[in-house]
Amino acid sequence: MVVDQLRAQPIDEELDRLFQAFADTTRRDIVRRVTVGEYSVSGLAALYAMSFAAVQKHVAVLERASLVSKEKRGREQIVRANHDGLQRARRLLDDYEVIWRQRADRIADLLAESAAPEPGETQAGARSTKKSQGQAEGN
Repeated sequence: MVVDQLRAQPIDEELDRLFQAFADTTRRDIVRRVTVGEYSVSGLAALYAMSFAAVQKHVAVLERASLVSKEKRGREQIVRANHDGLQRARRLLDDYEVIWRQRADRIADLLAESAAPEPGETQAGARSTKKSQGQAEGN
């Protein structure tokens, strides 16, 4: 199982924080913006139709996921991308992609095996055998 393969790694809480952070459109947009340049929390709050406190909470979720960092400059809280955290997130997602692709490949292999005709049987022979079996059963 995918979960079992990843549970061996001590990353469950980190993944939970990461997926929680990326689950929200506003948080994804904040990450996109701060990867281009730094913003103050008040500057970010001006960009969204929500309160300053709501933006602060979004930034806090991103901080817990190590996607952004905050630095106090005078009276402002400056938000910038945490490139190490973003790289770590990319690696974690890449690990999941490998597992998902392996599982999809295995499913494709199983489907191909079940659709393959029996050895020595042609594709037409397999169809006529199934048809005659259906007739024998009264279908």
